[in-house]
Amino acid sequence: MIEDMLRTPSAVRDAERYTAHNYHPLPVVISSAEGAWLTDVDGRRYLDCLAGYSALNFGHRHPALIRAAHEQLDRLTLTSRAFIHDQFADFCRELAALCGKDLVLPMNTGAEAVETGIKVARKWGYQVKRVAPGQANIIVADGNFHGRTTTIVSFSTDADARADFGPYTPGFTVVPYGDLAALEAAIDENTVAVLLEPIQGEQGVVLPPEGYLPGVRRACTDRNVLFIADEIQSGLGRTGRTFACDHEGVVPDMYLLGKALGGGIVPVSAVAADADVLGVLRPGQHGSTFGGNPLACAVATEVVRLLATGEFQRRSAELGERLRAGLEGLLGSGLVAVRVRGLWAGVDIDPALMTGRQACERLMDRGVLAKDTHGSTIRLAPPLVITSDEIDHAVAQLAAVLAG
Repeated sequence: MIEDMLRTPSAVRDAERYTAHNYHPLPVVISSAEGAWLTDVDGRRYLDCLAGYSALNFGHRHPALIRAAHEQLDRLTLTSRAFIHDQFADFCRELAALCGKDLVLPMNTGAEAVETGIKVARKWGYQVKRVAPGQANIIVADGNFHGRTTTIVSFSTDADARADFGPYTPGFTVVPYGDLAALEAAIDENTVAVLLEPIQGEQGVVLPPEGYLPGVRRACTDRNVLFIADEIQSGLGRTGRTFACDHEGVVPDMYLLGKALGGGIVPVSAVAADADVLGVLRPGQHGSTFGGNPLACAVATEVVRLLATGEFQRRSAELGERLRAGLEGLLGSGLVAVRVRGLWAGVDIDPALMTGRQACERLMDRGVLAKDTHGSTIRLAPPLVITSDEIDHAVAQLAAVLAG
């Protein structure tokens, strides 16, 4: 039988047998990729409509990024921050310029960037705002997803992310996402920061109400509170602008960046802020062995240069409108809601029809890879190198799945 010759079933079984079950992946085993396409161990091709949760904004193996990685691999890969290497200043300077900020602190993962933002905000609160020792508080939104460290899950409202990982870290107040009045009411003399995702990705690409982000910016300015924007998924071209905050002309005090910053090659994250915020740190107070390493900086500098041209932001905006039109055409034919910003979409399927997981499994069978979240919602986040024909193809496959 042909099935007996396939490599996928045994590879899936081995993965299930030898790894902790902290993920529930689709039963596909990828062996190679190029641009917006993936190929599995049996030679079947798939259109990637997840892009590593935005880590692959520039597609798989973008030539400029691969070239930068190869060149750096032949020269120097790691020094630790005990020394300065020749890629470090260029990366920090060019990323700071892209963000319009004075300083950059490189780290590795998104969760590290969030933890760094929390620590910097608290230290700023004690040293600059003069909050009483041990009383610093940060306001966050329900439905948030900022990572999975013990501190971060302490303010998660997702039971799967939070349950049984206590005792929980204090110092956070949770308010409803999009409710500006509730946020303003929560600010007090001990509030040092408001930490928000401009668009809530894990929640299903939930867009903020119009005027919400400018209102948060005003409230933070008026009350001497830092506005921290977690742009780890939403930033770096995903929404049709460099940052999701740009859609409403909002500039936060601190950007948290990651995922796409590593070009789909190495984990790279960073915090960007002005000197009066990041300048509160002193040697020995925070760090990371691999943060800002030569290989990471070489790749991430090339990422910043790709973004500096504006090409990928324009592609995301233009192709995002094509994606929006295609998805909205399916409303009433199996879809009950669609939320789109650039090349990022949350798609709510009629729960009487199928779950999000079932939809993703059926899309996989038709050669399209996506990811479900929260019941009957799926997320679409294709690489920004996708073509208009490929978008039409993805929408057509979703329509076929909904039609049964």
